[in-house]
Amino acid sequence: MKITRIFSDEKGESHFEDLEIPLVDQGEIGYLSENFEVKKLQFRKVSADYDYDFHHAPQKQFIVLLDGGVEIETSLGEFRQFQTGEILLVEDTTGKGHKTRNLEKKERTSLFIHL
Repeated sequence: MKITRIFSDEKGESHFEDLEIPLVDQGEIGYLSENFEVKKLQFRKVSADYDYDFHHAPQKQFIVLLDGGVEIETSLGEFRQFQTGEILLVEDTTGKGHKTRNLEKKERTSLFIHL
């Protein structure tokens, strides 16, 4: 399963990294990853005009986009767009952070899974 990691390097610059989460065939129940220890789960809804300037992730977390896409910009000026159903691993809790904006002018919901 492909996910995208957002992290800060030793100079505080934010970056994207593509990761592959291995899945193992478990027969009739499908393919499963290893377990991840989680601390909390949080739902979020943002307004249609969501456009958040540079910020840090409040904690290391997975973000699952439930019903809308986002564009994220790193501190180095790299842009990527993510669509409904995609998963991000956000780890840039220090450094210069990243920008996030809605791709469409509509409310958007997501799921935060704190690690």
